[in-house]
Parts: sequence; C-alpha cells; structure tokens
Amino acid sequence: MSQKNSRRSFIKRASLTSAAISTTPFILAASTNEPQLLQRAYSFQGFSINDQINIALIGTGIQGIYDTQAALQVTGVKIVAACDLYTGRLERAKELWGGDIFVTRDYREILQRKDIDAVLIATPDHWHQTITVAALKAGKHVYCEKPMVQNFNEGQEIIKAQQASGKICQIGSQGMASLGNEKAKELYEDGAIGDIVMLDMYNDRYSAEGAWQYPVPTDANKKTVDFDTFLGKTPKVPYDNNRFFRWRNYKDYGTGVAGDLFVHAFSTLNYVISSDGPNRALATGGLRYWKDGRDVPDVSITLYDYPKTETHAPFNAAFRINFIAGSGGGGGFKLIGTEGEMEVGQNSVTVNRSKLSMEPSGYSMISFTEDMQAQIRKEYASKKLNTRAGSLATGSSTWQAPRDYKGAHYDHFFNFFSSIRNKEKVIQDPKFGLRAAGAALLANESYSRKQPVNWNPKEMKLM
Repeated sequence: MSQKNSRRSFIKRASLTSAAISTTPFILAASTNEPQLLQRAYSFQGFSINDQINIALIGTGIQGIYDTQAALQVTGVKIVAACDLYTGRLERAKELWGGDIFVTRDYREILQRKDIDAVLIATPDHWHQTITVAALKAGKHVYCEKPMVQNFNEGQEIIKAQQASGKICQIGSQGMASLGNEKAKELYEDGAIGDIVMLDMYNDRYSAEGAWQYPVPTDANKKTVDFDTFLGKTPKVPYDNNRFFRWRNYKDYGTGVAGDLFVHAFSTLNYVISSDGPNRALATGGLRYWKDGRDVPDVSITLYDYPKTETHAPFNAAFRINFIAGSGGGGGFKLIGTEGEMEVGQNSVTVNRSKLSMEPSGYSMISFTEDMQAQIRKEYASKKLNTRAGSLATGSSTWQAPRDYKGAHYDHFFNFFSSIRNKEKVIQDPKFGLRAAGAALLANESYSRKQPVNWNPKEMKLM
C-alpha cells in the first residue's frame, strides 16, 4: 500500500467526517453497526436483433448450467447450442432452454457454427486449455470456468491465442465482479486495515455432495456417455461412472481443492490488493475420510508467502479446506492488517478496527515497586501514544448488498458481455486467470513434492 493510503489518512478522514456526519461510512465506532448499502449503476442500452449475443455452452454439467442461467439474466443474451458427452445432459439442456437449441457431443461442431458469438466452457479442468484455444482461434469470445488451466505450462498458450484473436476471454471465478470485492478494494486502498500482514481463508464442508460425491444417473453406460473422448490425453482406463460424473476426485481430470476453491480466494485477494500473487507455497494434508477411490486429499492446508510490492507489504496467507468438518461447515475470507481486519464476502464486507495498546498493563508491571510503576505510567503518558483520533477510528462497520442484488455471478457475466459489446477489458483476463490458477496449483505441487515450491508471479512460471 502506498504512503498516501496510510493509517494517518484513514484516521484523518474518520475524525474529520465525524464532526459533520455521525453516520459516515468511515466512522467505525457506531454502536448499532447498521449495515450500509452497497450500490452499483448498470449501463443498459436498447438491443436490436443484430445486437443480440448468441452463446453456446460446452459442458452442460452442474457449473455449466448455473453459468448459463446467470448469463441469460443479462439483457440481449440467448443460448442457441449446448454440448456434453452424456446424452442425458443434452436432454436436460432442451428441457431448460427449449427443444429448438442445437445439441451435440462434439464441441468442434459448436465452434464451426456461424450463429454463435461466445462460448461458455464448463468442462472438466483437463479440457479447459484445449477447447479455449480452439474457440479463440475459431473467432469466438470465451468464458472459461476456473481454474483456467490444469497445469502451469498450459496458460501461456491461452494468453497468446487471446491476444492473436482479439476476442474477449473472461475466466470464470464468478465472485470477481461482486459488490463485496469492489468495496473491499476501495476500503483496502483507503487504508482501512493499514498494512496487510495475513490472509486467513477456510472452507469447511460436512456432506457427501460437498465432498464431490455427486449423484450418478441410472442410465449412465458406455452408450450414453462418450468416455473415450472424456479421457482425452489422460491415461486410458476402463469405463468408470465415478471418473466421469465425479471427476473432481481425480488428479487426471481435476485440480483438487486447490483448483476448485483456492483459486476463488486468490482471484479476490489479488484483485483487492492489486497483487500478482505469492512467490512461495508449503502444503500439507491428506485423505482422511472420503476414501472412495479418489486420489486427491479431502483435508488441505497451504501456507503462502507474498513478497513486498508497491501495493502491499510482505505478508503470509493461510488456506485451509476440510471436507469432513464435524462442526457442520462454514467458510471465511479475512484480510488482517496492522490496524484492523476485513471480512470479505460476495454480498458484504465488514471492517473491524481495534485500538492498539501501546502502554503497559498490570501483567507486565507486577515485578516493579509501586513507586516505579507510577514513574513508568507517567513516562508513557507523556508520550501520548494512545490518541483520541486513533480511538475514534475503532469499532465495526458493515457494507451489505441490497435485497434485490442479482448477485456476483450475474455481475461477472454482465462484465463479460459488456466487454464484448463495448470492446473493453474484462475484469479477469487470461493473465489474471493464470496468476490465480498458478498460485492455487502451487498447493498441489508442494503437496506432491512434500516440500516448499517457488513461483515467479510476474512471469507466471514455476521456479
């Protein structure tokens, strides 16, 4: 963080505004802590039939359907085609979006169609790079689900393909464009928590579904599922319903908890503090409960080092995932600084600021005589370490999205389609996507090697 956004500037704003408006967002000592509404203005234009953006979904699974439902809320967007390797999902696509949409089990047929402007890629991770590059070369705009890549060395080809095509490519960490992220970035840059010293992220789950034991349809077999195409370049194995429908459990097709969950946190963190990412990671964990054939851990803890940059001090980040949390589950994302902490969600942000005690308490004074204690207190009092201005800028404040907020997922797609129409930059382009994915994948690399690993966040390369 730059000097102009220091603690002094934040306290100055807090103390000055308190004299005029007692409910100002910068007064954090309000006893009621009534949430303040977050707001965003959306720019809509009238669309003719020629302005309509036709989309196709490649990968009509859980996330693909949620992506498409969010995309279709944006004005002037229509789905015309869907692709999946399981015929039942193609039938589901017609149920959801009409019997007249084109469906296929071959993504290349989607890319050949002239009536498709943009594709949503929500396939298993091991197909992201291949289809994204092919789509960009075919002249399609691309929304690719996170993580952008399964392996470190795949990202540069996507970056090059996007630059060569001139098309828009948005990486789908759907919380990125949220009101919560936007407010957190503003507060951080205002100095609300001082210099960041730590990031604490955790995600606890306590259900089979939360641990990726997704249901397998009763009609799944070699005829209804194109298993050979699903395998792609991965090792050939006999037909297995679990590998197809629960692919996240296998490192051949997915990226474990890091690629599924860490990458969201890195997207938010790097955006809020304007960072390129960490340069070192140390991971541990194991398969503690869900021993269902999976080969990725269900408990994962990774520690990251962030180097000093122009936008933040050096700090550490702790990422923890537990898929067998007997507590019942929950999650959190908290930036901890020298002057306070900030809890960030897609729909809300809470800043808590405490008064840093600089004067000794009874605990450390007990070994001195009464006379010496009095002299020490007098000496500290003369230094005026605890100021009134510092006390004013303490307490808790919450910013909350309004009830009619359409959500972060909608905002991410609104950003994508607005960028297509206005030829603007997206909030999460391939470079940003690779930095988020690369940081997350460090956890898998360290876990596999059983040692720390280093990463160059600027060049986006494993060291």
